[in-house]
Amino acid sequence: MAPIILPSQAQNVKTRPGTPRDVEASKDVKLFQPSTIRSITIPNRIVVAPMCMYSCQDGFLNDFHLAHYFSFAFKGAGLVIIEATAVEPQGRISPEDSGLWSDEHIAPLKRVADMIKAQGSVPGIQIAHAGRKASMGSPFAGYRIIPEEENGWSKDVRGPSELPFDEKHCQPHALTKEGIQDLVQMFTDATVRADKAGIEVLEIHSAHGYLLHNFLSGNSNKRTDEYGGTLENRMRFPLEVAKAVRAAWPEHKPLWLRFSSTDFKEPEQFANDPEGWDIYQATEYAKKLKEIGVDVIDCSAGANISGVRYPTAPHFQVPFAETVRREADIPTGAVGLITDPIEAEQVLQEGKADYILLAREFLRDNGWALRAARDLNVTVKWPNQYERADNERWVGKNGK
Repeated sequence: MAPIILPSQAQNVKTRPGTPRDVEASKDVKLFQPSTIRSITIPNRIVVAPMCMYSCQDGFLNDFHLAHYFSFAFKGAGLVIIEATAVEPQGRISPEDSGLWSDEHIAPLKRVADMIKAQGSVPGIQIAHAGRKASMGSPFAGYRIIPEEENGWSKDVRGPSELPFDEKHCQPHALTKEGIQDLVQMFTDATVRADKAGIEVLEIHSAHGYLLHNFLSGNSNKRTDEYGGTLENRMRFPLEVAKAVRAAWPEHKPLWLRFSSTDFKEPEQFANDPEGWDIYQATEYAKKLKEIGVDVIDCSAGANISGVRYPTAPHFQVPFAETVRREADIPTGAVGLITDPIEAEQVLQEGKADYILLAREFLRDNGWALRAARDLNVTVKWPNQYERADNERWVGKNGK
C-alpha cells in the first residue's frame, strides 16, 4: 500500500464524530470513506460487530445497553450492530440474551437505535436463533446447561437433528417441517419489529454453530428429508429465512448476513469438506443470498464442531471475505483479530473486503475509530465534550 500523506488541519467543516472533516483530503483512506447501500449511508467502513452482553431480563434492552452502544457511536464507529437478538424465547443462548419476539421489545430497542443515530452512526441489529446451543449459562455466570427450574428450557432445545454440540450442551429435538415454517415466520416478525424500532441495517445470524448454521453444515444436519443431505437441501431453510426477511424488510434498507465460512473440520482454512461445511459451499450460499437481495456478507468462521483446532492468527478470516467477495461478486465484511488500523486499511486497499468489523478490540478501546484516524493521518471531528483530548488540534486552536 502506498504511503498515506494527508492534510490534517482542515477547519470549520460541520461533520459528525468519527467522520472525515475534509472528505477530499481523506478520499484515499478507504477506512473513512462513506458507503451508501440502498438508501442508507454509513459514514465510514468501521463496524462494531454484534457481541452478546448477556445482560437482559426477558429479552429487554436496558440502561446498560444504552451506555454500552452509546460509547461506540459517540466515538465514531460508522455502523453499530446490536448483539444477537433471539426471534423466540427458546432461541436465546442464555436466559440473559436480547430478544425481539414480542412488540413489547420494540420500545427499548428504539431507545438504543435512536441514541446511535443521534451520534451520527447507523444502528444495526443481528436477529438470531441459538439452535442446539440454547439454554446455556452466560460466560461470566458459568457456561453450563440451564435447567427449567433456573429459568432455562433445556428440554425444548431444537436443531436440524438430534445431535448435540457436545456432551456439555443440551440434547436437541429435531425440528419438524411445521416447526421450520414457524421459525421462518418468527424471523419475519422480528424483522418487522426491528424496522419499527428504527433499525437501519438488519443482519441475519447464520454463523457460529447456531440454528441456521446447524442446518447448513452436514456436520450438524443429519436429516434425510428435503432439509438435509445435499447442499441444496441444507441451504433450503436458511434461504427461506433470507427470502422472508428480505420481503419483510423495507426495500430501501440494507440486509446483511453473517455466516461461518468453514467448520474447520480440517485444520487447513480452505479444506474441502463437501459433506460438512467449507468455504466452497459457503461461496455457493453467498451467490444464492445475493440473488435474494442480501447486500453484504459478514464472513466469520467456525464454532459448529466441538474440539476442532482453529488456525487463529491476526486476520486469519480475511481470506474468506476475499474469496466470497471475488467468487460471489458481493460486498463483504472482514472480522476476527483485526486490531491495527494500518492493517485494517490495508485489507480494504487490497480489495479483500469492503468493511472492517471489530468486536473485542472495541471492548478494549471504544475510541478505536478515533485512534484509527490518528494512525492514518485523517482528521475527524471529535465529540465536542472530548475535543480537548485531540491534542494536536487543541494546542493549535488554543495555543497551549
